[in-house]
Amino acid sequence: MIYKIADLNVKLNNKYPFTDKFCNKYLTDSDTYDIEASVTDEEFALERVASPNFSDGYIENICLYRSLCNQLPKLGRFLLHSSVIEYEGNAYAFLGKSGAGKSTHTGLWLKYLENAKILNGDKPIIGFDGKTFTAYGTPWNGKENRGYNGKAPLKALCFIEKSKENEIERLSVSETTMRIFTQILLPTDELAAATTLELVDRLVTDIPAYILKCDISENAVKTSFPVLTGKNYEEKI
Repeated sequence: MIYKIADLNVKLNNKYPFTDKFCNKYLTDSDTYDIEASVTDEEFALERVASPNFSDGYIENICLYRSLCNQLPKLGRFLLHSSVIEYEGNAYAFLGKSGAGKSTHTGLWLKYLENAKILNGDKPIIGFDGKTFTAYGTPWNGKENRGYNGKAPLKALCFIEKSKENEIERLSVSETTMRIFTQILLPTDELAAATTLELVDRLVTDIPAYILKCDISENAVKTSFPVLTGKNYEEKI
């Protein structure tokens, strides 16, 4: 089947029906494709060992996305582990270690900001066209299944850390670089890896990044919202 993902026609060569249902909202009627993803028996077996409690279809689906992401850099795209909010036509990526609170904080944006939506809750694709970075929704949007088939220009990166106090500060390019490498998928192919590094280097240069130390109150949103969006929180609606 061929799907429209990140403005690309993607052919997924799956054997199990899991992926057909999983990617249904991204299905296209095109008969041509830009990129093709398949799973080898070896890749499947290795993922089976790593994920012993999941179905064959789920395991194949994981492998297909990994295959796709390993090829994306040649088309100016890469996977960025993050939870992306779309607010009034712009995207804001929240990043952090597992358990840092990025899903919790994006949930607060949904609670307190009427026009906020989750573009992708876990594994968005970031694309660069030579001028603009764009965040894309994908079918792979985390265990909470938060996201939709859409896209928006990426305006800021925000790294989350838990804290009893709420504060946010701008990160330097070097600080952002150190933090972001744990959030990307670096392909095993040497050329694809080099291209990914070039894209990430441009990303941390062009897109402002912040560190947000926060609790789980509305004050956390009041702290992050105006800095990331440039808007007054009290005039948000």
